[in-house]
Amino acid sequence: MPPASLGTLVGQALAGELGPAPRTRRVTVAFTTAQAARHDGRRGGYRNEVLSLRVGRAVGSCSVEPGTLAAGTVEECAGADVAALLAHPLLPVRVAALDAYLMDVQPHSAAGAEPVTVPSGSSLDRSRARAAAVVDLLDAAPGSAVLVVGVVNSLLDELRSRGFTALPCDLKGGVTEWGEPVFTDALAGTDRCDAVLASGMTLGNGTFDPLRRRALELGKPLTMFAQTGSAVLPRFLGAGVSAVCAEPYPFFWLDGGPGVVHRYRADDGGAR
Repeated sequence: MPPASLGTLVGQALAGELGPAPRTRRVTVAFTTAQAARHDGRRGGYRNEVLSLRVGRAVGSCSVEPGTLAAGTVEECAGADVAALLAHPLLPVRVAALDAYLMDVQPHSAAGAEPVTVPSGSSLDRSRARAAAVVDLLDAAPGSAVLVVGVVNSLLDELRSRGFTALPCDLKGGVTEWGEPVFTDALAGTDRCDAVLASGMTLGNGTFDPLRRRALELGKPLTMFAQTGSAVLPRFLGAGVSAVCAEPYPFFWLDGGPGVVHRYRADDGGAR
């Protein structure tokens, strides 16, 4: 039975229902990855910052707004037990700890995911390849309107190339690479679309549960693309989430070599 909310899933982990008692598992390495990107051939750029925690064989991650992570957070997480971090006051810490714990308990390779190779190439080549792997999961026909929560220009470009109408939405607002206005109210956007494509960053900023519930109420398929919470989001398949493209650390933008994303569909049974 999928959890009712992120908080429910955290509670299940703390109760030892999903694997070994979290108090017996420790974070051995904590780190942040900060980057600025400006792909060749693109006018604009973007910045990312990600908190990552190593538990056993797994690295769990949660994106944060650049510069907002409290000083000393990384040092505080290193050596802490998972149970303590699942109760941490900062939501991104809780998400990264849960992600690492779940991925250590059950790697994507053991969870029924479909591995898809993101080939080697330039940063833009790899961004486009990742976008194609994500859009393949959409349960919508060409011509449909797709709400994109968490603007990624390669995803918008891929959607348009396949005949979809992309509705860009991001808490930061602004405009896309092509000058299109970006609106900020994802819940309102669900009324205007046929399907939703959302970033795992919604886990870290607290907007995932309301968006998932809204999509479920309206019967709109919700596909997640997840660097944040790649092992967390498959747990919600069949409970408002129809598909997940999970991309654990290291992410496609970190080097030019080949990598793997892991695709899940609710009708395939999802993560166990």
